[in-house]
Amino acid sequence: MTQSTPRRILLAVTGLTPQIVTETLYALACRDENPWIPHEVHLITTATGAENARLNLLAGQRWFHRLCEDYGLPPIVFTPEQIHILQDAEGRPLDDIRTQADNTLAADFITEQLRELTADPDSELHVSIAGGRKTMGYYLGYALSLYGRPQDRLSHVLVSDPYETNRDFYYPTPYEHPIHSRRGDKEVTVDARSARVDLADIPFVRLRDGLPERLRTGQAGFTRVVATANRGLQAPQLVLNIADRQAWADEEALGLSETEFLILLWLA
Repeated sequence: MTQSTPRRILLAVTGLTPQIVTETLYALACRDENPWIPHEVHLITTATGAENARLNLLAGQRWFHRLCEDYGLPPIVFTPEQIHILQDAEGRPLDDIRTQADNTLAADFITEQLRELTADPDSELHVSIAGGRKTMGYYLGYALSLYGRPQDRLSHVLVSDPYETNRDFYYPTPYEHPIHSRRGDKEVTVDARSARVDLADIPFVRLRDGLPERLRTGQAGFTRVVATANRGLQAPQLVLNIADRQAWADEEALGLSETEFLILLWLA
């Protein structure tokens, strides 16, 4: 991509409601003014969520392809390869986040996926935290705060009632499309064309420039990156162990040679 045409990426977390992908894509790409059409769509989800997304959005001519066809969108790369499945400690697909260990693994996985996608200076991310477990949305939003750049955006999709909780609704169609809905204890039929879908832009603090280069370009866990970012908000600290010729800067071991240590000691 050239500088005038950045690589636009839609990134979302999903659980058992893959509809947030088509709802968000509709709100971004099908608006009348300043449409934002991604070149790629990426999902972060569990093993069950991945199968849900594949079957409902991609298999055959399912809802993702229907949306693109209904609104004449240009080709968008979205295949099972762009569905990133959370993994357990052994590298196996994680089916749910139930324990503290699962929580830590999910945080690290989401952080690393976000770091990789923001490593390309010619990319532009739109991140949605509308789907998945609340902790997944939190970690994705926080990871964007750690690695996000000026061109990146964060949002939550808003769908009007009674479409928001309807599993048969994926986006407002440009034609009549009846779907069943509950109204109290009765089942009624509503038209998907009448739904209203909006995006709520979410401001976030960008901390990327305060991270050391090694954390921006290399793998690091969520907890370590957060601790480093928080440490950068405090007064700088240098610790010298003269007996063992060891030095730490902001709790990071420097690994100096004896000569380098002696020069640092003299400067200190």
